Amino acid sequence: MRRAITAAGLFTLASTLAFGQAGEAKLEFEVASIKPWAPPSGGGRGVMLGMRGGPGSPDPGQIHYSGLPLKFLLANAYDVRPYQVNGPAWLDMERFDILAKVPPGATKEQARVMLQNLLADRFGLKLHHESKESSVYEMVVDKNGPKLKPTTVPDEAAAPKPDGPPPAPGPPKLDKNGFPQLDRAGLIMMVNMGPNGPRSRMVAKGQTLDQLATALGNQVNRPVVNKTGLPGKYDFTLEFAFEPGSGPMGLPMPVGPPPGGGLTVAGPGGPGPDAGPVKAPLDTQGDSGPTLFTATQEQLGLKLEARKAPLDLLVIDHMEKTPTEN
Repeated sequence: MRRAITAAGLFTLASTLAFGQAGEAKLEFEVASIKPWAPPSGGGRGVMLGMRGGPGSPDPGQIHYSGLPLKFLLANAYDVRPYQVNGPAWLDMERFDILAKVPPGATKEQARVMLQNLLADRFGLKLHHESKESSVYEMVVDKNGPKLKPTTVPDEAAAPKPDGPPPAPGPPKLDKNGFPQLDRAGLIMMVNMGPNGPRSRMVAKGQTLDQLATALGNQVNRPVVNKTGLPGKYDFTLEFAFEPGSGPMGLPMPVGPPPGGGLTVAGPGGPGPDAGPVKAPLDTQGDSGPTLFTATQEQLGLKLEARKAPLDLLVIDHMEKTPTEN
């Protein structure tokens, strides 16, 4: 388990050192604009938060980070999960829009280093790596067996063919109830606001249980390790309510979606891990619906069990709340 959890952070540290060797040109975006993010006025459905474009996408020359808290930007830059970022609480709250032009021929790894350098230059970022015993969950099959359906998405639909048309840009199509529809392999989450707080619907096509574990980890704010032993890919829908005071990806509700609107989250996050024992949230269902723990067990036939394991952390030594001017 140690290798599985620490590999991403250690690999990133090694690659960062390699790119920073003396005599090599500093990897930077050609142009980058950073602005505070403001939710659209009047609310509305389908507000998109996440990352679009960059190397490996249909728009490799430009990256747009939209409405992401600083913790998410740090996690993306260093190829770790947001719960591996240990720093001040305002990293969860301060959101930004970053639009950057990527040099031709840059790789994904190089684009990450460009983001690292941008955060250092504009926010004064200083950090170090540290390993710490932390709370994790193991995902296992419930005693009554899994409730998973093998995917109906053919392998060739998982990604566009090299000589075929790129996927349509923008958010996915919504059904009559306002929930996202997927026509290829992927996972997306829609959050709707209601009288009892936010509710989430996670829709997945052609996903492995390792990918599900990553998605669940983003919501419970600590690693989820797949221990089901189940191979293959699955289609599933998971509907759940957030804990009181909590919102999408574990973020506090003040940074949640605008009142009356919806929020589509295209990617993974949440606050850093704590060192104390894991306690599953209270499974009060009421009018707000089941928690993630209850929903995973009842709807997918899987359970999350508390464990402890070493975790590679990104410790923020210094970072300014406000970037230098464009």
